[in-house]
Amino acid sequence: MAEQLTDLVDDRARLGRTSTAERVADILRSRIADGFFPPGTRLSEDGIGGALGVSRNTLREAFRLLTHERLLVHELNRGVFVRVLTVEDVEDIYRTRALVERAVVRSLGDPPYALDRLAEAVGEGQRAAREGDWKAVGTANIHFHGELVALAGSERTDELMRSVFAELRLAFHVVDDPRRLHEPYIARNQQILRALQAGDRAEAERLLAVYLDDSLRRVVEVYRRRVGEEG
Repeated sequence: MAEQLTDLVDDRARLGRTSTAERVADILRSRIADGFFPPGTRLSEDGIGGALGVSRNTLREAFRLLTHERLLVHELNRGVFVRVLTVEDVEDIYRTRALVERAVVRSLGDPPYALDRLAEAVGEGQRAAREGDWKAVGTANIHFHGELVALAGSERTDELMRSVFAELRLAFHVVDDPRRLHEPYIARNQQILRALQAGDRAEAERLLAVYLDDSLRRVVEVYRRRVGEEG
């Protein structure tokens, strides 16, 4: 924990002079998504507050915000911890993804679509794969789906799915073979992109539905195995 807190001091600059609970929550959310604080980690108020240079009240409000987002959990007389997802959590996350992502594709309207950022996310994943950085491939994959959702042009939907994707990363962090999990979706993301570039919403939605079903099975498989080994 001491080494993590030393690194966290570097995030002070992101707070600026007008430190707020929302900015602290943004920092902690990013750190949790990156695996800096893995699932099950107890978050020290004194340590994190000191590293970021914020008051205890500000930090507690940030914790409250992230607890509401289901990234943290407060345990009575024990403290605040990064949440450890259950298999049921993972299944519900994918149920939400299917409902939202497929609806976005279905409602796109007439082509052409603004796909530059979606294409950038595909390229990001391909570059990370060439470098053998499978954690970065997972990040690029989430970026791809975030940009897919952004095609709806709805700030509320974007905000909802940012929370869902951050929660999904908690499941990814218990996977011991990220290459096996993420590699198949590099090509699949490109297939979805090509279908949208061709203006074929129906095919893009079909590919997305199969993708999400397969991804759910893979994540649940490795998640059950890993949690079973630790249990």
